[in-house]
Amino acid sequence: MNEPTPRETVRIPSEIWILTGAALVIAVGYGLVAPVLPSYARSFDVGVMGATIIVSAFAFFRLAFAPVGGVLLERLGERPVYISGLLVVAVSSLASGLAQTYWQLLIFRGLGGVGSVMFTISAMALVVRLAPPGIRGRVSSVWGASFLIGSMVGPLLGGLVAGWGMRVPFFAYAALLVVAALVVGIALSGARLRPTPTKGSQEVMSLSEAWSNPAYRAAIVSSAANGWANMGVRNAIIPLLAAAVLDRTWTAGLVLAAGAVGTAAMLPVTARLADRIGRRPLLLVGQLVAGVSLALMGLVLVGELSTPVALGVLMLLSFVGGAGGGLVGPALQAAVGDIIGSERNGGRVLSTYQMAADGGVILGPILIGAVADRCGFPLALALSGAVALVGVPVWWRAPETLREEAMGHR
Repeated sequence: MNEPTPRETVRIPSEIWILTGAALVIAVGYGLVAPVLPSYARSFDVGVMGATIIVSAFAFFRLAFAPVGGVLLERLGERPVYISGLLVVAVSSLASGLAQTYWQLLIFRGLGGVGSVMFTISAMALVVRLAPPGIRGRVSSVWGASFLIGSMVGPLLGGLVAGWGMRVPFFAYAALLVVAALVVGIALSGARLRPTPTKGSQEVMSLSEAWSNPAYRAAIVSSAANGWANMGVRNAIIPLLAAAVLDRTWTAGLVLAAGAVGTAAMLPVTARLADRIGRRPLLLVGQLVAGVSLALMGLVLVGELSTPVALGVLMLLSFVGGAGGGLVGPALQAAVGDIIGSERNGGRVLSTYQMAADGGVILGPILIGAVADRCGFPLALALSGAVALVGVPVWWRAPETLREEAMGHR
């Protein structure tokens, strides 16, 4: 029996570093738009629900196009699909910034979801396949860190750029996506990103086989809940809540950035622990923290809190919720990677996992936006927090996915 390979000596492949750099650029661009999108939508004389539908439309197109994206990935390869997806979102963002009516914005923003799912699925497939099993948690944390750094920088810049007009962040986002496409196109132009041919074709993991694993079913539930609460509701409702506390263009960006800081602070911990104690403990704690903090956010509008205190409490809860997300995201992605394995093709398994998150992003803002319109933010966010907690009992019964081979044993 060979000696275990120390995790610290296993290097992250260069292709992943390149994709991580591109992801950082993408995240900064997305962060520019996130704080202003709900308010931009409301500038077309719609209510909270109308504004949140704009967020859900993006996810709806992602969900609808995911199966087609998987087929394109198999036929064309990762790099062409990745670059094409970036350019589609760039055109969508440019058109959104030029929209003259609510319905134009809805269509243009929604079509960006087509490109988004193209580059998301192709990037996920590469990360799962290229990450050495013994450092899969570390790779997932590095990958997540790129988005989080962008999420910290982007909203702050977005709030400032919005001072020049709410359309400007969309133009900047389009430009950054073109930069990311150029980075990947040039830096990986000589790399073969599809699996190296072997004596036989790569074994495919069927969706039914994955579904028979209780850990995969738990991952699907957590993915949907995370999409609902931490991606959909957080990006659609929290900016509006921040504006209700203090109606300034920079307020939403500051609150979202506090959440990103919390996630970034937790990622080094996740990187160390996910490959040592496993994915399941981090998922249990992370979902509990994220759910409770989200449920409490609406209380900043209850009582007689002064504006500075209410804003401070909101930023603190956003930070704590972000820390919970920092435990959940990388551990959940690593768990799915464990289930598929590095030597198998899990395209449908990955697309279904992604579709669960997008389904949550679609339903969450619409339903919670309707509750906020009728009953106010406190009840809406309490319900969102309850949804975020759904994954806790599911993972309590699910098995750990970290295998001996992932810890360096042979």
